[in-house]
Amino acid sequence: MGFSQALSGLNAAANSLDVLGNNIANSQTVGYKSGSAQFADVFANSQIGLGTQMSAVLQDFSGGNLESTNRPLDLGISGDGFFRMEQNGQVVYSRNGQLTLTPEGYLQNAQGARIMGYGVNAAGAVQVGGQPDILQVGAEEMPASATNRVSSTFNLDSRKEAGVDLNQVSLTDPAGNKVDVDYHYSNNFTAYDSLGNPRNVTVYYEKTGANSWSAKTAMDGKVLMDGAAPQSLDMTFTQNGQLATPDPAQFAMTFASDDFLDGAAADMNLTFDVAGSTQFGNESSTTALNQNGYTSGALVGITIQDDGTVVRNYANEQSRAAGQIALANFRNPEGLKPMGDNAWAATDASGQELVGAPGTGLLGGIQSGAVETSNVDMARELVNMIVTQRAYQANSQTIKTQDEVLQTAINLR
Repeated sequence: MGFSQALSGLNAAANSLDVLGNNIANSQTVGYKSGSAQFADVFANSQIGLGTQMSAVLQDFSGGNLESTNRPLDLGISGDGFFRMEQNGQVVYSRNGQLTLTPEGYLQNAQGARIMGYGVNAAGAVQVGGQPDILQVGAEEMPASATNRVSSTFNLDSRKEAGVDLNQVSLTDPAGNKVDVDYHYSNNFTAYDSLGNPRNVTVYYEKTGANSWSAKTAMDGKVLMDGAAPQSLDMTFTQNGQLATPDPAQFAMTFASDDFLDGAAADMNLTFDVAGSTQFGNESSTTALNQNGYTSGALVGITIQDDGTVVRNYANEQSRAAGQIALANFRNPEGLKPMGDNAWAATDASGQELVGAPGTGLLGGIQSGAVETSNVDMARELVNMIVTQRAYQANSQTIKTQDEVLQTAINLR
């Protein structure tokens, strides 16, 4: 009697229900990949099979939907690839990007797996390549950076006449002596010394002749001197209103520490770039003014860009890279071994990992503020459950029929 075939069918249906139940149970698990049971028939040198057996559980690594969370440390992968993580001393791979920042500066998920990637070099640039390591976001304060370059683009009113309609301001020289400065137009900007202290720098422009202007500079009310007279920055414009001299359109200015910075900060050596400035018959105005210095700043948060770069944001409105998240892919992802905790491990069947920066090669990009939902199709799972239930019922009916036949044989006596 063929009880064994029907029993194997019952076991197969039960295993299939286990797989379906696991899929349904993980339908809300971030980054979960659904599985499907695969079966094979069993023969033992006979024309009649001995039933069926489960040969494998195949995982479906198709992408799930990206769901917005508006949480900066939630990450989803748009495309192929896995997060490369370290958990309990072992490298694992996951599609779950629900991360938190630990007090030590590690980015890790709820299971304690820490994200891996590329660090930064001495210059602060991301060093892509080599073996990825655990990323750590330092909490140290960003030091101040002294201003050493200022660029300004302005128009000086060509209708002004030398020596006519002048404004005047009373300043002092570094020794404290009074210095009166005449000007037609002025603009100012904030520069930072080596300690991060803001310094107010004002430039006074005076027309000195046809197409000729002179500029004098003061910091915090002290005028920059050249011997006994204020230092003069001389500019000449063409008859078309374009800057002719200096060429290149740059002035060098030095504010000595003892004279302007109370001896505390280092000397400020500025390059004042006026390229693009003009002299037209319009009101004098400044159209662009930029400087490259900043004060010190405390770390206020981090953001993660599409290419996986982890950016530290500081209170001084500056940003610096802390590293770049690495992604890994495999020639045969279905060969990965499920480890639980939303993670897989590499095997011989999966092949060697292919590691790189997000968005390069076949690796997908990273979406911050979103997570990848489970790819479980609930409608399909419920239909498969009905089909599996019918298979279980049919196999149990086979056992019942075999029992009736056996009972008939027994009753022949």
